[in-house]
Amino acid sequence: MAITFQSENISFPRQIKKRETANWIKSVAVGYDKNVGELSYLFCDDQKILEVNRHYLQHDFFTDIITFDYTEGDTLSGDIFISLETVRSNSQKYHTPFEEEVRRVIIHGVLHLCGLRDKTEKEQKAMRTAEEQALNLLKKIP
Repeated sequence: MAITFQSENISFPRQIKKRETANWIKSVAVGYDKNVGELSYLFCDDQKILEVNRHYLQHDFFTDIITFDYTEGDTLSGDIFISLETVRSNSQKYHTPFEEEVRRVIIHGVLHLCGLRDKTEKEQKAMRTAEEQALNLLKKIP
């Protein structure tokens, strides 16, 4: 059971403390009665995420996150790609600190693995609420 963090074509975000982030992810998963199996995060640039989006999802657009779900039963597993360039653009667009936006996107992928969706307006609202709860939980983790 491991959570790994890597970067490609971009510097690893110095704001992210790997051990603290892994513990936070595990705490969020437990709140959904899930265990963490193998989670792999790859922080990348817009070109890499566009390449992944085109190749695997046949989508021709930039996005902040792509989550590949390999969850079995109650054990979360997956590959999560995060474009730090898009996250930075979103943090400016929504007037949020970059660090907060990175963490929001990190946990967004986990919430998808826990079963939350964000296709409809109602689902988006529930996802946003879950993200806020997770961000608040992070503040309580030593």
